[in-house]
Amino acid sequence: MAALLKLPSRGRLVLLCLLLATLWEAGAGQMRYSVPEEIEKGSFVGNIAKDLGLEPQELAERGVRIVSRGRTQLFALNPRSGSLVTAGRIDREELCAQSARCLLSFNILREDKLSIYSVAVEITDINDNAPRFVVEELELKISELTTPGFRIPLKSSHDADVGENTLQRYELNSDDHFSLDVRSGKDGNKYPELVLERALDREEEAVHHLVLVALDGGDPIRSGTSRIRVMVLDANDNAPVFTQPEYHVNVPENTPVGTRILTVTATDADEGYNAQVAYFLEKNPEETSEVFELKSSSGEITITKSLDYEDAKFHEIDIEAQDGPGLLTRTKVIVTVLDVNDNPPEFYMTSATSSVPEDSPPGTIIALFNVHDRDSGQNAFITCSLLENLPFKLERSVDNYHRLVTTRVLDREQFSLYNITVIAKDGGNPSLSTDAHILLQVTDINDNPPTFPHTSYSAYIPENNPRGASIFSMMAHDPDSDDNAHVTYKLAEDIIQGAPLSSYISINSDTGILYALRSFDYEQFHELQLWVTAHDSGNPPLSSNVSLSIFVLDQNDNVPEILYPALPTDGSTGVELAPRSAEPGYLVTKVVAVDRDSGQNAWLSYRLLKASEPGLFAVGLHTGEVRTARALLDRDALKQSLVVAVQDHGQPPLSATVTLTVVVADSIPDVLTDLGSLKPSADPNDSGLTLYLVVAVAAVSCVFLAFIIVLLALRLRRWHMSHLLQASGSRLASVPASHFVGVDGMRAFLQTYSHEVSLTADSRGSHVIFPQPNYADTLISQESCEKSGPLLISQDLPERKGEPSLQQQAPPNTDWRFSQAQRPGTSGSQNGDETGTWPNNQFDTEMLQAMILASASEAADGSSTLGGSAGTMGLSARYGPQFTLQHVPDYRQNVYIPGSNATLTNAAGKRDGKAPAGGNGNKKKSGKKEKK
Repeated sequence: MAALLKLPSRGRLVLLCLLLATLWEAGAGQMRYSVPEEIEKGSFVGNIAKDLGLEPQELAERGVRIVSRGRTQLFALNPRSGSLVTAGRIDREELCAQSARCLLSFNILREDKLSIYSVAVEITDINDNAPRFVVEELELKISELTTPGFRIPLKSSHDADVGENTLQRYELNSDDHFSLDVRSGKDGNKYPELVLERALDREEEAVHHLVLVALDGGDPIRSGTSRIRVMVLDANDNAPVFTQPEYHVNVPENTPVGTRILTVTATDADEGYNAQVAYFLEKNPEETSEVFELKSSSGEITITKSLDYEDAKFHEIDIEAQDGPGLLTRTKVIVTVLDVNDNPPEFYMTSATSSVPEDSPPGTIIALFNVHDRDSGQNAFITCSLLENLPFKLERSVDNYHRLVTTRVLDREQFSLYNITVIAKDGGNPSLSTDAHILLQVTDINDNPPTFPHTSYSAYIPENNPRGASIFSMMAHDPDSDDNAHVTYKLAEDIIQGAPLSSYISINSDTGILYALRSFDYEQFHELQLWVTAHDSGNPPLSSNVSLSIFVLDQNDNVPEILYPALPTDGSTGVELAPRSAEPGYLVTKVVAVDRDSGQNAWLSYRLLKASEPGLFAVGLHTGEVRTARALLDRDALKQSLVVAVQDHGQPPLSATVTLTVVVADSIPDVLTDLGSLKPSADPNDSGLTLYLVVAVAAVSCVFLAFIIVLLALRLRRWHMSHLLQASGSRLASVPASHFVGVDGMRAFLQTYSHEVSLTADSRGSHVIFPQPNYADTLISQESCEKSGPLLISQDLPERKGEPSLQQQAPPNTDWRFSQAQRPGTSGSQNGDETGTWPNNQFDTEMLQAMILASASEAADGSSTLGGSAGTMGLSARYGPQFTLQHVPDYRQNVYIPGSNATLTNAAGKRDGKAPAGGNGNKKKSGKKEKK
């Protein structure tokens, strides 16, 4: 230290700077530099790249930049050299005023790691300011009675520099009566005083002119001068004296303007005018004189401008007391400003992002910000928190920097926008806080497939619909946004009855509306099963499927079809026999009709529309059986004509009629005998009738002979065709046959009943099933129609390979209700009941069809004769070998059983060439589904 004192001032300054630089570099986590003031713009300050361990060109690549809290930045980074340079003129006196140490702090941000580094630059003083007196010309008055040694305080000089560059000494020009003495105050300032060395004599010299020079310690030395004019007075030899050499007062910064903070008092030992003291503020270049006001007469000091601790922590006021003649004394008032928590925390957003993908991992940085409070102490202690329980957290960094990061993976479908509120709160009492709002948009990724509200859908469409009609509308929802939520629809490819699904149904890819491309026919298929796929437009796209069942509803669009009696091809009417001995209720024949519709549209009722002999015959309302209503009388005509109407129960109902001819005779020979026994009439006109009868008998005989010949030919052709079918495996072709024998110009239609028959109106879908005895009491199922060896010959409709037939019963009309005693059955189960109720046994209809088929089989085997017993009404031979049931359509699937959920169904099955299993010859085909 002694060696340091011996060095010249410049050397001491250099060593002091080196010592300070060494101490600053020792500070942990902070870079310290030193630069003199007033150097040129772009001057080197320090090598930032080296201190950060980077190459100069890496500064721009890693986003190294200077961050500040809104004030003008005095330094900049040179990206080429990697050094810290000045950004403009630096005036230490403007920045730090009279502070002995001027230290500027700022932060450097490294954006690639979001790291903050603290930098402190000390601004060293240069001698750029000369000492300056506030009053360039001073007038002093002194009594001639003043004794030598009397001291007169002079106006001091102010130098804005610090250290060696500030005011160092005063010099006074030589004078015999006055000398200069400099007193050092407690604050380190030097106060010049004029010392009277020799008694004054006004008569000798009334005015003394002095020059006071103030010198600093810079290189070169700067100086300032003040001219002093000393006027010699008489008698006043005492100056005012303050009660305290220095006053101290503490004032809160929120003290209102106009508040009196202090009163200074000075006393003068003189009397009269010489003791009248006035107070004055000593003018100085600072703004202190504008903040306070001093009352000249009382010495009260009041506040004229609001105090601000953040601008100035203390104020120094120089006060002079002057008596009447002009003697003065000086004192200093030091006003310490106390900090009040009047500044809330301030946010400085360094880096922030406005959007983040929803699949960002936890820990993603959303924002980096700094929080600063201009207060001090506890009032500047800041804590940051989030307002709500959000998936974010704050991480504190150096120098009140905070990071906002995510705590979990975000979900845009749950929250697409976050308004994050960060609260900064200081430690004052009361505490002040500031809110900062960060809007974060969560961007979408395609992480949700389209979803349908239901797992499956059902739609109903009536048959005969117009082409292009809308069937159903489907809507899938995708919670994503933009293209990820744009849903398109399409149908899964499928084949229905040999045609692609796209030829039946189309779907609007944008709206999901399904349209019918065809007019559907319930008799063709009842149900469509399809899959609808919904795709979004994301990358990659996501999809989901849903099943749709389209049910075709039956309409009453088919007229009842009369199977028996069938109309002859030559336009004649079939003939039925009724023995004259028939009692009331005798079954003459039965009208067999079917309807291609289903449900109540296929429920048929029969009624006698017209009869040549009213009251002789009655028709069963639900069975179609024609029975005698009374015993036959001799007066009844040989030939009876009946017109029977068959009507369904659709809305509106459709009907068909058939004309029956009933001949009253026990057998065909009896018919011929009855016709031959007619005696010629004596009336000349009767001879013509006899002639007609003879001609009729001859014609009938010829027709009968022709029938026998044709029958034999057909039997031979059928035998030949059966051999061809057995050899080729082809299906049985339909064989046309005549079913009539002529009697007196009329043809008798011969036909028997069968136990089981499966017929359709379309010959391509007909089945011929030769009966077995155990079929009589069995309800024919869907599988019984499959091919089973030589006993089953069928022709199927085109069918999708491997797919079950689409069989779905439309809901019946609830207006039809029947009791258990009203269910359909054969005539045999009714015992001649013509009350209009349905038969009791729902299987008797099937039994009746089986009886018909059995009779046909018996006739084919040649086991029956033409004139059967009365019990069978001679009908067993009415079907010859030429009769093929493949021409009779099967409508059991259309028969609805009132009071039951079951429907007699018989779908055309796929022939697999396997023999039937079980006693009934039926075997279920794999892959088939029976819909009930």
